[in-house]
Amino acid sequence: MGDYGQFCPIARSSELLAERWTPIIIRNLLNGCRTFSEIRQGAPAISTALLTQRLHTLERHGVLVRTTNGSGRGATYELTEMGRDLETVCDAMGRWGARWLELEPRHLDPAYVLWATTKLVDVEQIPPGTTAVRFSLRDQPSDNYWILLRRPQPELCTRGAGYDEDLVVRTDSMTFVDLHLRHTSYREALRTGRLELEGPVALTRRFSSWFRASPFAAAEPAERAGAHVMGVLASDPR
Repeated sequence: MGDYGQFCPIARSSELLAERWTPIIIRNLLNGCRTFSEIRQGAPAISTALLTQRLHTLERHGVLVRTTNGSGRGATYELTEMGRDLETVCDAMGRWGARWLELEPRHLDPAYVLWATTKLVDVEQIPPGTTAVRFSLRDQPSDNYWILLRRPQPELCTRGAGYDEDLVVRTDSMTFVDLHLRHTSYREALRTGRLELEGPVALTRRFSSWFRASPFAAAEPAERAGAHVMGVLASDPR
């Protein structure tokens, strides 16, 4: 870790939290990830060695606790009070990023987009039992992903899990991002062909109700905020 040599709390916090992947790991833990594989699924590009190192650092500083499973194989990770207190920090970073930073093609990792989709599932709205949904992404045609919709925790899979497919979704990563951020509606995505659903009508009709909006969907990009201000000034007779 870098040492700034400054007593400022921002500097001291940055020494621990501003390292690459650390905020993502904390975000994943705040989103309910508990095992090494769950944390890594929400950070597809991180190496096993680096994730191990980052988790060890956070444990050493008291941000999380690691509990070895009773079998002696594997472990679970849980944020401490110190770690849970970072939720407001992550929320502030998310709102700031949604307002000021442009979304670019390099931000559309399909594996992460579908991981985020899984985290936005409203388990109160999904059908009882297990509903297997296959996602065929046009920007990643060589790969298929499955989301197993079930309570209490939906699961993202990169291989078929032996379930019959109840629904097939054909779309692309950008469409799902637009849907989650409410930049477009499910009705509009279906009308324009950006989203195609194949399966029983009872499922296709309810598909849009299974997902909540991103917690940052309400953030107004700075350009729109600026345009609003300019419009107010233009209408002011003074």
